[in-house]
Amino acid sequence: MEQNDADTIVAEATPRGRGGVGVVRISGSKTTEIAQKILGRLPSVGEAKHLLFLDKNNEGIDRGIALLFKAPHSFTGEDVLELQGHGGPVIMDLLVQAAIDAGARNAEPGEFSLRAYLNNKIDLCQAEAIADLINASSKEAAKSALRSLQGVFSDAIQTLVEKLIKLRMHVEAAIDFPEEEIDFLKDDRICVTLKALMAELETIQEKAFQGSLRSDGARVVIVGHPNAGKSSLLNALSGTDAAIVTDIPGTTRDVLREQIVIDGLLVQLVDTAGLRVGADPVEKEGIARALKEVSLADHVVLVVDGATTTETQPTLLFSEWIAVFPKNIGMTVLMNKIDKWGAMPSLNKKSDHTVIHLSVKTGEGLSLFKEHLKKSVGFDSVSEGNFMARRRHLEALSEAKQHLIAGERQLHEFKAGELLAEELRLAQLALDRITGKFSSDDLLGKIFSEFCIGK
Repeated sequence: MEQNDADTIVAEATPRGRGGVGVVRISGSKTTEIAQKILGRLPSVGEAKHLLFLDKNNEGIDRGIALLFKAPHSFTGEDVLELQGHGGPVIMDLLVQAAIDAGARNAEPGEFSLRAYLNNKIDLCQAEAIADLINASSKEAAKSALRSLQGVFSDAIQTLVEKLIKLRMHVEAAIDFPEEEIDFLKDDRICVTLKALMAELETIQEKAFQGSLRSDGARVVIVGHPNAGKSSLLNALSGTDAAIVTDIPGTTRDVLREQIVIDGLLVQLVDTAGLRVGADPVEKEGIARALKEVSLADHVVLVVDGATTTETQPTLLFSEWIAVFPKNIGMTVLMNKIDKWGAMPSLNKKSDHTVIHLSVKTGEGLSLFKEHLKKSVGFDSVSEGNFMARRRHLEALSEAKQHLIAGERQLHEFKAGELLAEELRLAQLALDRITGKFSSDDLLGKIFSEFCIGK
């Protein structure tokens, strides 16, 4: 993200469109100067004033509420002015232009939040929680995002880091005084502390994983033979007619996507072209795209026409394609159309997959499938104590855990205090990336570029 901290920025803080109220936000060193030009006066700090908004020619644009915040007591940590006017797009554009004429520039996506981060008003985890709260797809997701915004996730990471630093100090002190190292290496307290850190890290990992399912969701890809009921399943789960359903095999040629929420679990449903040998060139392209989607899936649902076969083994049902499925991918075989032979909904767990008998047409067994889907991706409906997290957070936590495991091995197998200290240092760096204490500019640019303009 290209930006200059010395610039004063402006953006509409409310969504584009027509509404009763629209907000324009200004932040930076020229804020009070701009306020003087647009308002004709400087309002008292923190006091809402109903004033006339002026353009560069001192002609009225709108009349609304002006709020001035002085650094560092603002969201960005800089001087901030908020202009609350009537929410028409023309009025909002005129107010933004008035601020630009007075010395501001258009803000880049996420630049207000970036400045809050750079001015230590929030950490990186809290900044991401702002976007997650705005984009929350369920009540549970909003609660988790709010906990992260309030610092619950950051505090948990910081507490873990502080304990890690304390252990590092102990280890490195022993290295600095080699005559004491023998006692140190035999000290069970080091091992106990290390195991306690690993246990605490695993608890945070689980809460973060649950939060990531609410934020990023689980990617579920639906595959199967033509006319097995794949598109009908997508429509039934999403409650829409997103996919065309006919008796003609091969209706679905491209990839269809729908987003649903199951008890707080965000699910990205992907419907794909039917898998069959001897397909025409267009279908072959659809099958290639289907297999590509499978390679990116968190879980694969194999839909089978139960009225035509009793076989439930994926390797036999889809022998031509199963070899290209990701190793250890979770698979569920749906034996569809039980209404045709009068069977009851059921669920049977196998060693490497699960078989569910249902009818997409009548809805029998769909609730059974939804419950199974939550469990298959490790989702816990109880959100109490969880916080919103992203895949990069999970990767950092996993990296920190691997370093702690490696450090424990260095301690027990090789009695190598120096290598244990290095693994502890690397674990700390991994954790620091979550809150932004150790983050590259490229990472910051990527994160904040995903924000909406005005945040």
